Amino acid sequence: MERINILDTTKHAGEKVKVCGWVHTRRDHGKIIFIDLRDRSGLLQVVFGDETFKMAQELRSEWVISIEGTINKRPEKMINPNLKTGTVEMVAEKLEILNKAETPPFSVDTDGYEIGEDNRLKYRYIDIRRERMKDNLVLRHKVIQFIRNFLSDNAFVEIETPILTKSTPEGARDYVVPSRLSHGKFYALPQSPQQYKQLLMVAGMEKYFQIARCFRDEDSRGDRQPEFTQLDVEISFPTQEEILSLMEKLYTELVKEIMPEKHITQTPFPRLTYEEVMKKYNSDKPDLRKNKEDKNELAFAFVVDFPAFEWKETEKRWDAVHHPFTRTQNKRNLKEKEFIDEMKKNPDKFLAHQYDFVCNGYEIGGGSIREHNPRILQAVFEVMGNAKEDIKEKFGHILEAFEYGVPPHGGIATGIDRFVMILKNEPSIREVIAFPKTGDGRDLMMNSPSTIDKQQLKELGIKFGK
Repeated sequence: MERINILDTTKHAGEKVKVCGWVHTRRDHGKIIFIDLRDRSGLLQVVFGDETFKMAQELRSEWVISIEGTINKRPEKMINPNLKTGTVEMVAEKLEILNKAETPPFSVDTDGYEIGEDNRLKYRYIDIRRERMKDNLVLRHKVIQFIRNFLSDNAFVEIETPILTKSTPEGARDYVVPSRLSHGKFYALPQSPQQYKQLLMVAGMEKYFQIARCFRDEDSRGDRQPEFTQLDVEISFPTQEEILSLMEKLYTELVKEIMPEKHITQTPFPRLTYEEVMKKYNSDKPDLRKNKEDKNELAFAFVVDFPAFEWKETEKRWDAVHHPFTRTQNKRNLKEKEFIDEMKKNPDKFLAHQYDFVCNGYEIGGGSIREHNPRILQAVFEVMGNAKEDIKEKFGHILEAFEYGVPPHGGIATGIDRFVMILKNEPSIREVIAFPKTGDGRDLMMNSPSTIDKQQLKELGIKFGK
C-alpha cells in the first residue's frame, strides 16, 4: 500500500490508507491509546484499541512509524476545529516502527521562542520539526518560486555565476579560499555577483536574474549572517524608473498572491530622496507604516539620490557610498574630462544614481545605474585612493571588457531572508533560514569553523605562525 500525506486523509473517509511520520504526542485512556501523528502536511489523530493497543504501548515522542488503518469521520461533537484533519481520525490496524528516537532536547509543539537559541541551532534538524519553522521555510519557497516565475514571464534569464571568484574590494571582507594547485594564491567567495552580472550585460544577455548566495566576512553584528541569499537583477538600456517600477510590480503582485492578508500602505511606492528622509526621519530606511502595531501592514518605499562618495576618517580616503560601479550623476552635463576633473577635486559635491528599497524600517534591497564609461570608472577607483597599478590588478578584467562595447545598464539586489522575516513578523533572519550561523559566524550543529588536518595544510602550502 502506498503512503498518503496526512492532510489528504480528509479525502479518504471510510477507506483504508497508509500514513507515515513522527509521533507528536501520545495519550493513554485506559484500554485506548491516542497518538497525534505528524508529517510535513499536518497532524492526524490515530486510535489504538483492542488488538492494536499493545503494539502502541511502547510508542514514544518523535519515534518514526508507519500505520495502516481506516479513516473514519468524527462525530459532530468530536470535531477539532483547530486541526486541518479535525473532521477525521484513523483507527489503526497495523503499526510498523521505522526508527526509535532518543528523548528530544526540547519540545517541538510550541513556537520555540522560549528555548535558548544556541540549543535550537545545535539541534536545528529537530527545531525545524515545529510548525512555525516549517511554515517559514515553506513560505520562503513560495516567495522564491513566485519571483522566478514572475521574472521568467518578463523575459529575464536566470544565470548562475561562480562561487569561486577573485578577491576585490566591495565594502566588506572577503572569505578567501586557498588554491591547492597555485600555492600562495587564493580564490574569494563572492560578496555579490556584481561584476559577473555586469559582464553578462557586456555579453548581450540584457535581462538577467539569479537567486544568489552571497558571502561577507563581517564582524559580529546583530542580525547579519556570513552567508545570505538575495534576488540579483541586471538590465541593459534601462532608466532608473524602469527598474524601480519592475520591483514595485514584482513585490505588489507577490504580496497579493502569496500573503493576501497583508496590505500595502501606499501604491505607487513613494520615491523619497536621501536628503529628504535624513531631514524628516533621521534614517535612510524610514518606517512609513501608518500603524506600527499592525502586523499585516507593509510600507514600501524607494530612497533615491544618495551621495556618490563618503569620507572614511579612519582610512583617510573617499569611498563609494554604494559601490564603485555606481554611476555618478552629471547634473551639469559636463564634458568627460571636466566631469572627471571636478569629481576628483570635489567628490563630496556629487550624487549617485543609487536607490535603496525599504520596507517597515528595514533596507530590503539596493541598486544603481552602473558607470559604463571605462575612463570615468577608472577615475572613480582613483578617487577612492587606488593606485593605477592596483586598479589594473583588481579591476583590469572589467575595464578591458568595457572596451568591447558595453551597453548602459543597471540593476538591484533584494534580500530574500530579510523580506521573508518581515512577512512572518519574525524577530531575526535566523528564523527563516534553514541552517543559520550564530551572530559570530559559528555553526553549532556542524561545529564549524573547525581545524583541518596537517596533510590538507601541506597540500595547500599553508603554515601557521605561533
